[in-house]
Amino acid sequence: MIKRNIPLNRSGKAVEEEYGKWLQNAEKGPVVDPDIIKELEEMKGDKAKMEEAFYRDLSFGTGGLRGIMGAGTNRMNVYTVAKASQGLADYILGEKGRQEISIAVSYDSRINSQLFAGTACRVFAANGIKAYLFPRLMPTPCLSFAVRQLKCDAGVMVTASHNPKEDNGYKVYDRDGCQITIETCSRIYEEMAKLDIFDDIMAMDFEEAQNSGKIVYISQDVYEAFIQAVKDQSVLGNARADKGIPIVYSPLNGTGLQPVLRVLRECGFTNITVVKEQEAPDGNFPTCPCPNPEMREAMALGIRYAREKQAAMMVATDPDCDRVGIAVRDSQGEYVLLSGNETGVLLLDYICLQRRADGTMPETPVAAKTIVTTEMGEWIGADYGVKMINVLTGFKFIGEQISILETANRAEDFIFGFEESYGYLGGSYVRDKDGVGAALLICEMCAFYMAQGISLLDRLEQLRARYGFCVNSLHSYRFPGKTGFEKMKKIMEAFRETQVSFGRRKVERVIDYRLGIQGLPKSDVVKFILGDGCSVVIRPSGTEPKLKVYLSVRGKNRKEAEDMETEIAALLEGFIGK
Repeated sequence: MIKRNIPLNRSGKAVEEEYGKWLQNAEKGPVVDPDIIKELEEMKGDKAKMEEAFYRDLSFGTGGLRGIMGAGTNRMNVYTVAKASQGLADYILGEKGRQEISIAVSYDSRINSQLFAGTACRVFAANGIKAYLFPRLMPTPCLSFAVRQLKCDAGVMVTASHNPKEDNGYKVYDRDGCQITIETCSRIYEEMAKLDIFDDIMAMDFEEAQNSGKIVYISQDVYEAFIQAVKDQSVLGNARADKGIPIVYSPLNGTGLQPVLRVLRECGFTNITVVKEQEAPDGNFPTCPCPNPEMREAMALGIRYAREKQAAMMVATDPDCDRVGIAVRDSQGEYVLLSGNETGVLLLDYICLQRRADGTMPETPVAAKTIVTTEMGEWIGADYGVKMINVLTGFKFIGEQISILETANRAEDFIFGFEESYGYLGGSYVRDKDGVGAALLICEMCAFYMAQGISLLDRLEQLRARYGFCVNSLHSYRFPGKTGFEKMKKIMEAFRETQVSFGRRKVERVIDYRLGIQGLPKSDVVKFILGDGCSVVIRPSGTEPKLKVYLSVRGKNRKEAEDMETEIAALLEGFIGK
């Protein structure tokens, strides 16, 4: 196989040459998509469209591929998916040699997800790798579970998570069921960079691969085991709970409908209303163009249902069902959206409370959160004797911590992991955030408190009375182009080298994660620990030309905390804008 190095970025004549190559070869390779061929023909003469589609290769990071669907090297299509799959196959074959290798594959409800999953399987099969494929769409956590259950060498999930409908993606998992590390990502990318997207790809006919046992559908037993594992995460025990509370649920036209409803009903919840317009899997997401439960627009229809039903709570999972958003009814009958931080601390407190009451708290319990997630998690954990591990941004780093515990025969010590971006995990059965398990824990938590005559909002106020009122916010600053990238680098250096003022909250400690401290991978992140439990984290985005600043500010009450957040944000904006 001849392997060529191709440029990551192109301009002018190089773009036209790459376009011409696609036009000439797209119908000749081992994978062919007539829709892409048609789009290439329609692109003739449209230099702007051509530039956008071919000016670079779609980037491959720890989250795999993600981008707009369509023709071109900078787009998600069967050709870029096949190239990524060939690169992954070459990497694994290089690691293990020609012994028996297997990869689990799953997909969500997005347009072309099933096509891309089948394409990946065809490439793996042609390379002598056994591909286990779910026979229908499945949530991301189920893929993580399947990798572990089937003892696969890797996993692939075709999804763009909560992105707009125009996007799709390709996430890669390691043998632990955890998203790949930075090092593994680099090595897979090195293999991909050697490949010509047409000449160096192998793909087997799907039916032929099935008949020869190279592509095998994953059995229902794996799904049943996943459902049982989720139900096993319940911490309600013998505590009194009102499981008849009215709950509205929306899968946002994604993968959550069957597993979430089944788990809730089998765990005794009897009054669940599904948002009809968002019930069926549909990659067009007709009522929520951006199916992200973090956004009010995506939750609006569900909240309307909740008002009609006077529901205690509205719950929504994103299309690949690894994130959960909730809206809780207040004393005035209005619905309040909880942030990922708020839901996370409520769950941490609830799990610890129930485990302690039920006698199921491990002797040396461990929880994990990302460094940009609320500091309140530290204080709650400390009160219950739980060691809180802080990791870099990305749930894969929480998954890594579970694997470390498992290696030490301490997997059962892990009780909870969470991140501010609406990801939660209540056990060690998977290595990624799980919207199915989180939906169960959230609903039983609500039912538990409702049986005591209080709401989740009431419990949140009790936590604030004990630990202080926390305001957590994210501020993004955009720096496009090459000059923007250089400016971001200078700003990050300035934060490291300059004595930055945060007003009334003095800097007590500076943590520079570029040094690879606390056993974490080196990362371009700086965290300022301020007085009275406040913190500031600054990092460049890994996927966009943005500088991200995360504030966690504590005050005696809402006004003090919000005023302090406004003051610190203004000082930061002045510093960044200099």
